[in-house]
Order: sequence, then C-alpha cells, then structure tokens
Amino acid sequence: MINPHQSRLDRVLDHVRANLAGDLSLDALADVAAMSRFHWARAFTAMTGETPAEAVRRERLNAALRHLVEADQSVARIGRSVGYPNADSFTRAFRAAFGITPRAVRLGGKVPPPLSAPIQGAHRMHTVTTTREAAFDIAALPYRGAYHQIGAAFQEAYRRILATGAPQQFGPGIGIYYDTPGTLPEAEQRAHAGCLMLPGAPLPAGLERVSIPGGRVAVLRHKGPYSGIPAAWQYAYGTWLPTSGAEPADHAPYERYLNTMGQVAPEDLLTEIVIPLKE
Repeated sequence: MINPHQSRLDRVLDHVRANLAGDLSLDALADVAAMSRFHWARAFTAMTGETPAEAVRRERLNAALRHLVEADQSVARIGRSVGYPNADSFTRAFRAAFGITPRAVRLGGKVPPPLSAPIQGAHRMHTVTTTREAAFDIAALPYRGAYHQIGAAFQEAYRRILATGAPQQFGPGIGIYYDTPGTLPEAEQRAHAGCLMLPGAPLPAGLERVSIPGGRVAVLRHKGPYSGIPAAWQYAYGTWLPTSGAEPADHAPYERYLNTMGQVAPEDLLTEIVIPLKE
C-alpha cells in the first residue's frame, strides 16, 4: 500500500528538482504538498531530518555542482539556473556547503562529493490515540520568539489569570504553536501561551480569547521533563502520522499541560501533544 505522506513528500522533492530557479518558498511548497501550512513542514522535517529550506538548498547546490562539472556555462548563469540571483550569493552558498568556490571547481579543482540527505535514526516509541474533543476557548498571551523560551509568557499569563480572583474558572495550560521550528528565525516563531477557560470564566486583562475548534484529534501523551517534548513531536509527525492514514486539519497543533513543575517532579510531568485531524 502506498503511504500517502511519503507520496506527498516525493511530490514536493520532484517539484523542487524540476523548478530549482522558481518559487520554492514554504507557502509555495505547501501548495504542492496539498497539506495544511500548520502541519506540512513539521511532517516534512520529521520524516526527512531536514527542513524544507535545507532540502531546497541541498538540491540547488547539488544541481549546480553537476552543471559546473558537465555544462559549458558561466558560473553566474549556473547560479541563476538553480535559483541564486547573482554570482556573489551563489558563490557564498556554494563555498559554505562544499568548502570550495564554483570558480575553483570550474578551473579543475578537486570536485567535492554531493551533499547528502540526513540519515534518520529511530524515534522513541509513544502511544498516540485518536478521539473527539469539544470546541473550547483559552485565555492566552500572544508570543513571538524561541519556543523553548516561552515559559516567561506562561508565567505572565498565569499572573493575569490569578489577578481575576477566579483562577478556579480556568483549566490546564495550553500552548498553541503555529510554526515549525527551524523553518524561520526563532525570533519570528508565533505561539499563544495560556489556559483553558471554563464556562463563565472572565477574560483576564491583557490576554486574548483564542477559540479552538472541536473535532477529531490525535493525542500523544508525553511523561517526563519538557526537554523530551521536541522528540515527542518528531515521533508524532515523523512516525505516527505517516503510518496512521490520518490527515491533519487546517488549524494549529497545541500542547496541553496536565500538571506543572511546581506540582510534580520533572519525571512526572504530563504533556499532551494534540494534532487536529480531518474528519
């Protein structure tokens, strides 16, 4: 049986190789993948071990290396043919990747080996269940920055929730993560950090109400320190999703924190990774 996620990945890579000088931005490749922008780059990265931008760079530079050896074209023209707007940008990228300039290769220098795709190791096994969840709202602080530094945003959100005088009207912490780590600068990564709002809960000053649609979801429960959560995301998108037959829905995944550092030891922390699924 053909794995639909592997077929999608192959389609993206075939498109990249056929359009090296074209628009190979994250959004353009998401269209080729025909998968939600909230999920496709996560799946690609988890399945291949490299981000879409890293795969594009590898394919472009490997094609340039072949052209330098086989084709009678100028260095600048070869650079343009694989998506570099001028000889300077091409030379910088080529030298950073291969340790030699394109001109040196053209003049008979030692030809470096092509760049290789990463070798994927095995992911630690996790249990993933599919279920249905009702829609809910969270009170959250918008956040931009490195995801591993989002703790301060949660602390501020909790402070504002306590200031309402009604913390009992709020449930577990929720972190919504809109971007795939590694696909853009850390300073530009977007998230919301907050808590579930129970019926009748007041919206704390300075926080935003964010609505999470109800529907079918996949839930991976991670037990242990927060430092293990990135590997759990890798398993969810790199191992479980490609073999599940499920398709992610077009809204962002999130983490649900069932307890906190102040309540239990790090090894007893419980975090759920929730991936919305199409019906």
